[in-house]
Amino acid sequence: MHTIRRTLLATGALLAVSFLHAEVKESAIIDQLKGLRAVAEAQKPAEVIKIAGEIGAFPAGEKKVHLADALAHLVTEGDQGNDARQAVADTLAKSLSESPVAPKKDQTPMPYMDLAQLVRYEGVTAKLDDPLYAKATQQLVDQEAEIAKVDFTLRDLKGKKVTLSELRGKIVMVNFWATWCGPCRLEMQDLDALSTYFQKQGFVILSITDEDLFKVGQFLAPTSYHPTVLFDPSGKIHQQFHVDGIPRTYVFDRDGKLLAVAIDQRTRRQFLVMLSKTDLHD
Repeated sequence: MHTIRRTLLATGALLAVSFLHAEVKESAIIDQLKGLRAVAEAQKPAEVIKIAGEIGAFPAGEKKVHLADALAHLVTEGDQGNDARQAVADTLAKSLSESPVAPKKDQTPMPYMDLAQLVRYEGVTAKLDDPLYAKATQQLVDQEAEIAKVDFTLRDLKGKKVTLSELRGKIVMVNFWATWCGPCRLEMQDLDALSTYFQKQGFVILSITDEDLFKVGQFLAPTSYHPTVLFDPSGKIHQQFHVDGIPRTYVFDRDGKLLAVAIDQRTRRQFLVMLSKTDLHD
């Protein structure tokens, strides 16, 4: 009896230590995720790959999926390199294969949507034999088909109406942003430069925000931002474009065909890659 009791106590102690170790490790990973934006750009890819590896070694379960998905949200900010993006996609796919997430009602869980977006828009691959992942991929295809049909008329800073369909014959980039959005602000200098550089070739950027005119006007007053700023106070156009996070960018050709989608902050090089699908030239 005493031997059995000692064995049980020892086993319980080991489990407690293991649980405590997992909790400490989770806390350390969360701290790294919170500090990732402050990491120098040159060091960020290596840091992302390291964090992805640590999450990959984390015990299977809901927490692992949550950590992997949080990293997926961060790796799309700017150009962190294909190796970093692939490491995150692999980790998220692995966590979902170990612990599938049950859908709530008829909604596809976010981790599946995030993995599908990484694969479709970020140039990575993923191996996940799960009907919810397949559903997420099809949802993106369906959303693009809906976006391709959207037309809208919104007012600019001076109250002038701008209609998307009336810009046929031009290359149009639709960028959703807000003054409070740090990644959006980081894009603005590059968007401004691209707008000026390609303007003579019939390139137009429409920067759409759901904020109010006064706030945006104050924000832009000290700047010389050239792209056309449009206001969507009801958020209707955001919904039609299935915008669930900003910045979000779409490129349409001269016939109004949707050519490219960016799900997060892009660098100038990444914007140029998107525009390489058009007939714009240096």
